[in-house]
Amino acid sequence: MKALVKAEAGPGLSLTEVPDPTPGAGDVLVRVLRTGICGTDLHIDSWDEWAARTVRAPLVLGHEFTGEVAAVGSSVTDVKVGDLVSGEGHLVCGACRNCKAGRRHLCANTRGLGVHENGAFAEYVVLPEANAWVHRAPVDLDVAAIFDPFGNAVHTALSFPVIGEDVLITGAGPIGIMAAAVARHAGARHVVITDVSEHRLELARAVGVDLALDVSRRTLAEAQVELGLTEGFDVGMEMSGQPVALQDMIGNMAHGGRIAMLGLPASDFAVDWSSVVLKMLHLKGVYGREMFETWYSMSVLLERGLDLSPVITHRFDHTDFREAFATARGGKCGKVILDWTGAA
Repeated sequence: MKALVKAEAGPGLSLTEVPDPTPGAGDVLVRVLRTGICGTDLHIDSWDEWAARTVRAPLVLGHEFTGEVAAVGSSVTDVKVGDLVSGEGHLVCGACRNCKAGRRHLCANTRGLGVHENGAFAEYVVLPEANAWVHRAPVDLDVAAIFDPFGNAVHTALSFPVIGEDVLITGAGPIGIMAAAVARHAGARHVVITDVSEHRLELARAVGVDLALDVSRRTLAEAQVELGLTEGFDVGMEMSGQPVALQDMIGNMAHGGRIAMLGLPASDFAVDWSSVVLKMLHLKGVYGREMFETWYSMSVLLERGLDLSPVITHRFDHTDFREAFATARGGKCGKVILDWTGAA
């Protein structure tokens, strides 16, 4: 089969022939239809310090995907051939304390599809039955392909109640924009999102945020005045990984405010812990998706009319992966989709 491979340590990827994967007894074999390009894939492509430390070549990339089940192992009971599935890319051990307690998203032994194990940038991918989310209702294939990052957004956005609350989101990347759409859909009073990219802020406006703020031009204090806020934001979602974003968020939270952090900083930075204590703020780290409560929420949100179409801005045939990766790296885009249904 054709697959997008990190053939050896160093920059670059190649579209090449690799052996077809074989499902084990508890696995499903999925014929890949669409994949989404993630920031993780860009890191592996460029072979930065994180990738060199984490990835062992050769490796098939990709963890955002949807496809049709082509075969199932002998122990598979619920997933059927022909089912349309998206894949949960966190492969957990099943044996640690958290896994046994049903808290699989907290498994300390998690391995990543397309990072530690061969992934979905291929014509076929194998994953455990438990990691295959079957779509029971009609869903757009491009949207189904991004259930992984959509799950990050939903997990973050629903970490704290948002009904009637004033919500601040820092970082208008695709996940931040999806989180804004979820918060608005879930009943937030005001949703403010910040960035320094006008292109990304325009995408955020397309999903209906109340204010998309360029923080290189205006401050959050000015945003509060514009919206008539008198005590700060109730719920914060930090998506950027930028130190100044969290620092500014803490400075503009209401007393008793709650902050969910998904953005991953590149290095240590100072935090005004006095404000955290004196304001009695709650800070929660978010990684991946709750398995599988978040997935239920995602499907229901879409069934009840949540529209993610503005977030998906570019589509390419998988053979045009170099142009697709360049587009994703350039930043003037939302989610970038690769189509695997055409002939290679």
